[in-house]
Amino acid sequence: MLDAELKSKINLLWDKFWSGGISNPLQAIEQMSYLIFMKRLEDEDVKAEQNSRLIGSKYVSIFKGNEDCKWSRWTEMPAEKMLEHVRDKVFPFLRKLNGREKSIYSKYMKDASFTIPTPSLLAEAVKIINDMHIKERNRDTQGDIYEYLLSQLQTAGKNGQFRTPRHIIKMMIEILEPKFGDRICDPACGTAGFLVSAYEYILKSNTSKELVKEGNYAGDKMNDKQWKQLREESLFGYDFDQTMVRISLMNLMMHGISNPNIEQVNTLSKRYKESNSYDVVLANPPFKGSIDESDIGENFRTSTKKTELLFLELMFNLLTNGGRCAVIVPDGVLFGNSNAHKKIREMLLERCRLDAVVSMPSGVFKPYAGVSTAVLFFTKGEPTKEVWFYDMEADGYSLDDKRVEIEQNDIPDIIEKFKNRHKEKQTDRKKKYFFVPLKEVKDNNYDLSISRYREIVYEEVQYEKPELIKKKILELENQIIETLKEIKLD
Repeated sequence: MLDAELKSKINLLWDKFWSGGISNPLQAIEQMSYLIFMKRLEDEDVKAEQNSRLIGSKYVSIFKGNEDCKWSRWTEMPAEKMLEHVRDKVFPFLRKLNGREKSIYSKYMKDASFTIPTPSLLAEAVKIINDMHIKERNRDTQGDIYEYLLSQLQTAGKNGQFRTPRHIIKMMIEILEPKFGDRICDPACGTAGFLVSAYEYILKSNTSKELVKEGNYAGDKMNDKQWKQLREESLFGYDFDQTMVRISLMNLMMHGISNPNIEQVNTLSKRYKESNSYDVVLANPPFKGSIDESDIGENFRTSTKKTELLFLELMFNLLTNGGRCAVIVPDGVLFGNSNAHKKIREMLLERCRLDAVVSMPSGVFKPYAGVSTAVLFFTKGEPTKEVWFYDMEADGYSLDDKRVEIEQNDIPDIIEKFKNRHKEKQTDRKKKYFFVPLKEVKDNNYDLSISRYREIVYEEVQYEKPELIKKKILELENQIIETLKEIKLD
């Protein structure tokens, strides 16, 4: 969580970009990311040099021979010269970092373009970023700064992709419970929100209770080898959108993962061939996208061009035997009548253990979209015996475009009831949550919409007879007339 002062500075940065001619929010956040990135590059270099001195080892700065590419140097230049220098010297320098120790930086900056149009906008942006004092803040706060920047994105992509609310991601993570040693994948990673949350959950699980109470997920129970494995061999993300790839790289870096495994690729296409590779898959894939039939990967057995269905089969293919998945789907996946819809649901029930279907209200993704959605939780490799349903009615925020915080929130109850579902064995379908046997689901064409099974309780309302209502209206009218007469007489 960021303090009000820091949020105010970030909001000011947005305003400056907007008034400076960069009104596309994705372009704006990309350019902001580059600036924050450049500042951190020098901060990390200084830190590495200081550590080398402490242990008596030799350190060669990544800025050797290019000292004028340091943030502290060029940000002191006059505005006109600053803009020219960043565009013509700093960006080319960053692209030449391949093969060095900080090669992730070059990967992040590959094909990047500097589009800040005016010297005054660059100078104002630099001043605001310096005022944030990012250098002195801890890694968690750096990550929070970036998360707050991402939260300002208010538009969905043309293929139906949009940022998943962080409280929904955290609910999914709490239920799925990723652990150290898991290989975790998001095949449509967007801004990498799922990967960041999974990383933080694992850190929290490997932090002593005393530090957790302080809100410090330091991961102090892990040794150097385990830290290396978590940061370099545990988190994998893919996205077909180059801007999203850059943003997700920066997001992971700002959370302390210096060399993220993020690639630009359409995971539904023939260019992506992974299978049986991951223990955990977390995703909110695009809802309304489509793909050319000739480009669909050869592993798919479902005859469809609907990406929301293809992604479900992809996730099944990506999981190892016993692997777990949590995925957000549009409601149409739950009850669609096409052969492809039925085949996908049959796969989830017959070749997986469909652990839960959490139905979410339509306002959860506002202001991006008003579509109704559900979260599916499934485990690959064993058939389903019964399905646990939960009808979420509130997620802690209003379901309009404003999405202000409210008291009603089913999410803590969902997590608790899911973890205790086998102890309670709730079968009363008048409640928000209950079990449905597999046979009944199969008899209903594998329909997974909760409305198919939940019993609605109708309360009988007693109305007065029309004659009595009419009499009361006439009496009330007479009273009003008498009152008006008295007022007139006075």
